[in-house]
Amino acid sequence: TGDVNWSGVLNLALDLRGERFFMDLYDRPDQARTFLNTIAEVVSRFITGIAQETGTTSISVNRTVRHFQTPICLHSTCSLTMISAADYENFLMPIDRDWCETYAPYGIHYCGHDPHRHAEAFTRLPRLDFLDVGWGGDVKHLRKCLPKTFLNIRLSPVEMITQTSAEIRETITRLVQDSGDPYLTGVCCINMDDKVSDDKITALFETVQELRQHYAAKRSGANAELARHSEDSQKLSVTESDS
Repeated sequence: TGDVNWSGVLNLALDLRGERFFMDLYDRPDQARTFLNTIAEVVSRFITGIAQETGTTSISVNRTVRHFQTPICLHSTCSLTMISAADYENFLMPIDRDWCETYAPYGIHYCGHDPHRHAEAFTRLPRLDFLDVGWGGDVKHLRKCLPKTFLNIRLSPVEMITQTSAEIRETITRLVQDSGDPYLTGVCCINMDDKVSDDKITALFETVQELRQHYAAKRSGANAELARHSEDSQKLSVTESDS
C-alpha cells in the first residue's frame, strides 16, 4: 500500500546534473533531450512496477489522487518554475504528451508560484485530468485554459502563519470562485508546522465544508427549477395537443 515518490523528469535531471543542466539546454540541446528521454524511460519502468504492486503510482506526491475512481498518475514538475515556457515545450512537453495517454488519468504537480505561465502549453496536451496549482497561480486563467481539468489549489503554509482565520476563509472562498467549477476544484495545504495554530486549520476545513454545502444546495435548487420547467413544458405540450 502506498507509493515511492518517483519525483519528475526535470527534477531528476537537476539531481543528477546540477545547475549545469540549464546550460545544457542551450549549449548541448540534443544531448539534453536524450538525457531527459533516458530518465523518462527509467521512470516509466519504475511507475509500471509500483503500479503492479499497489494499484497506484502517486500517493506520495499528493494524497488527493487516491480519491479519484481511478487514481491519478501525478508527475512532479516542481522545477518547471525554473525554465521558460518555450523550453518546457521543446524538451519536456513531449514526455507529458506521451505519459498523459499511457498513464491516464494523468496529472501534473506544479508547486511553483506561476503555473499559469505554462497554461497555454498544457492546453495542447491530449488530456490533463489534474493540475496542482502552486500558491500564487492565476486560477482564473488556468480555468479558462483548462475547463475540464481538476484544479487542486495549494495554499501557502508560510502565509498561513501570519493570516487570520478570517483571511484564510476569504482566500479559500475567492480561489474556489476563481476556479469557476467547484466540482473540478480541490483545496490543500502541506508542510505546515507548529507556527500554524489549530484555529487556522479548523478555518480551512470548515470553509471547504461550507463551500461544499453551498454549491450542493445551489445545484439541488437548479435541478429542482429545471425539473419544474420541464414539467410545465410537458403540461403546455399536452394542452396545445388537446386544443
